[in-house]
Amino acid sequence: MRRLWPILALSVLLLPATARAEPIAISVQASSGGFSGGDTATSGSVSIDLGTVQMPAGSVGTFLFTGLKANTNYTVSLGVSGITHWDTLTAEILDPVGGGDDGLDPTNQPSYVTAGYSTSNDRDGFSFAQGSGLERSASFAGGSGTVMADEMSNRGDVLMFSGLGAKTAMLSFGLRDGSGGRSFLLRLSANGASPAAVPEPASMLLIGSGLVGLIARRRRAAAI
Repeated sequence: MRRLWPILALSVLLLPATARAEPIAISVQASSGGFSGGDTATSGSVSIDLGTVQMPAGSVGTFLFTGLKANTNYTVSLGVSGITHWDTLTAEILDPVGGGDDGLDPTNQPSYVTAGYSTSNDRDGFSFAQGSGLERSASFAGGSGTVMADEMSNRGDVLMFSGLGAKTAMLSFGLRDGSGGRSFLLRLSANGASPAAVPEPASMLLIGSGLVGLIARRRRAAAI
């Protein structure tokens, strides 16, 4: 029996890196503008559920991912509530600097990029599971939704989920780390679309009074 221990120990060391990979870890690294939630994220063999987050206009939430298996396409789901006065939620991948694949990154990085990270280029192995066929969808309750992607250049990997007339939404998209086991960021931001101005009752009364006065003046002028 004792002779089996060296054999078992050697077999563990020879296991592929993906088989010995640490469990997937997901956490909210930073948030601003009223972003909240995301602390109940869970993962399965090829699925990741980020839970439900609150995202008012102008809010930003950044998730830190670690431990995805190499070249595995994960389906990510996300619920969004508290949608007020915005029409587009943008998801962007930020990869760690210094991995030997930063030569194609834009020289001038966006001001919002976290220190130690950069926008994702076409050779760093990070993507929204481009070419996998995984569904990318946006279902806005009470409204319509569309999805647009910008991932065919070295400027970055970006998905834009747009919808109008809703207070909640369900998003679904893919995620992939070509090398596996690395740490990277998923940045979510809600644009600050300005709501249409709605006149208050008092303002409407003043407007109405002004119109009545203008009509009366024209009638008096016509009678002279």
